[in-house]
Amino acid sequence: MINYDLTKIKALIFDVDGVLSTATVSMDCDGQPLRTLNVKDGYAIQLACKKGLQVAIISGGRGEQIRQRYEYLHVQHIYLGSSVKTKDLQEILEKTGLSLENVLYMGDDIPDFEVMKMVGLPVCPQDACAEIKAVAKYVSPFNGGHGCARDVIEQVMKAHGLWMSSAEAFGW
Repeated sequence: MINYDLTKIKALIFDVDGVLSTATVSMDCDGQPLRTLNVKDGYAIQLACKKGLQVAIISGGRGEQIRQRYEYLHVQHIYLGSSVKTKDLQEILEKTGLSLENVLYMGDDIPDFEVMKMVGLPVCPQDACAEIKAVAKYVSPFNGGHGCARDVIEQVMKAHGLWMSSAEAFGW
């Protein structure tokens, strides 16, 4: 269980590679990454969006497939090719009017370090690097790409009374 007042969380922000996908990325014959994404993470993301939570992706990845996947799930804020994630976080805060204490950010590696130190609730998958685990307030028992996003989204939504709270929960 996450030791934080989850009712404060209004925005869920995720890195992609190593969080929403596994840390191992296969390449196609053109050198493009082939990511494996967890369907249960996807279900939880779209439900969080339907229920009014702000959901964002901030990734160094540039693949158009990432944008397509998360637009399909109704993610409101998608930042790809991010080289300075703190700038993207600031833009999300300006767009939503939220404060840092309202933000959960899940990252797994060094590019996530600075943004995780800023937010109210930094979290990470079980297989995150040691430096990220050291700044995380919660380490999911699930590895990246294996349900870690579902884990934290479900906990936040249950705290808000939004998990399985209406007919919307039983479909896509």
